Amino acid sequence: MSITPCGFARTPEKGLARLHWTHDGWAVEGQRPDVPALRPLRGLEIEWPAAEVPLEGLLRLAAAGVPLTAGRAAPWVPGDLAALLTDRDWLGHAADGTARSLADLRREEHSVRLRRLAHRVSRPSVSIVMSTKRPGMVATALAQMGRQRDVEAEVLLGLHGVSFEEVREAVESCSLPVKWIEVAREVPFGEVLNRVAALARGDYLVKWDDDDWYGPRHLGDLIMALAYSGADVVGTTAEFFYLEPLRATVRRTTFASGAAYPSEVWADHVAGGTILISRKKFQEIGGFPGLSRAVDLEFLKAAQKVGARVYRTHGLGYVLRRGLRDEHTWQLPLAHFLKVAANQWRGFRPSLLMEAA
Repeated sequence: MSITPCGFARTPEKGLARLHWTHDGWAVEGQRPDVPALRPLRGLEIEWPAAEVPLEGLLRLAAAGVPLTAGRAAPWVPGDLAALLTDRDWLGHAADGTARSLADLRREEHSVRLRRLAHRVSRPSVSIVMSTKRPGMVATALAQMGRQRDVEAEVLLGLHGVSFEEVREAVESCSLPVKWIEVAREVPFGEVLNRVAALARGDYLVKWDDDDWYGPRHLGDLIMALAYSGADVVGTTAEFFYLEPLRATVRRTTFASGAAYPSEVWADHVAGGTILISRKKFQEIGGFPGLSRAVDLEFLKAAQKVGARVYRTHGLGYVLRRGLRDEHTWQLPLAHFLKVAANQWRGFRPSLLMEAA
């Protein structure tokens, strides 16, 4: 069975424990590491033995999302792993009181960086599917696509009531190959997505929203989650929101009901602007529903009806833009996002994994 971060606990109940080497291998309090038992811990502090030892056990813990740290790196530890283990900035935040949620966020960012190291992905071919009615958003969206690492990407652009001349400069400046079609504005949104998806040549299809923000490892993290989970469909949590009229960023980690909104879980819901699926499975499902609204929700329902398994990974590389309510198909007032926010910041303040300027 693959070692995965499924079950990662965002809010640990305990502090750091000591990870040390014994004649039987790596151990925590004298016992072989048991990942479910480690979930309540903030992380593991590594104590290096005097002589070189295998690192496989450490990488398995990293693959499981267990935060690891060390005051120094042993000389035999590879440079990329050593740099992560000795980067202790995430420990510089209080883990209690009013700063608790920020400390938990920094801890989760550190966990994701370790996961990336342990679950290295090849460079799969991904077709990015985007429909837009807003030509002014296209240049920014294409620039973010061009920043993506760890994948070979192509862009499939559906111009929904928009002429190519309105976006020509943005398309011709894009660093990725772009295929585009013009579709009349009265054609339903889901049908536009299907028409442009028919041009795909990548092994995977991913949905992209023109007005949101994506970090440079967004696609790589989705592919990574698809690989270690064995899911048919993956997407992220929808947890970071930029409330444009208020010029504020919020992060939610619970639903409006107060129930936890976790990542690294099997789920029936993922952020619609992050849905990734193999092209073969997409065709088996029958594509997107030809609707004007609720396309993402109905697609996920259709996928599950044919037995597709859906996995929700972290949302730290994704920020949703929220304007006035009538600008979005997801009809919720700005007050809703303030109510469920675990964190609020002035201005655009995404996770550090966004690598934003």
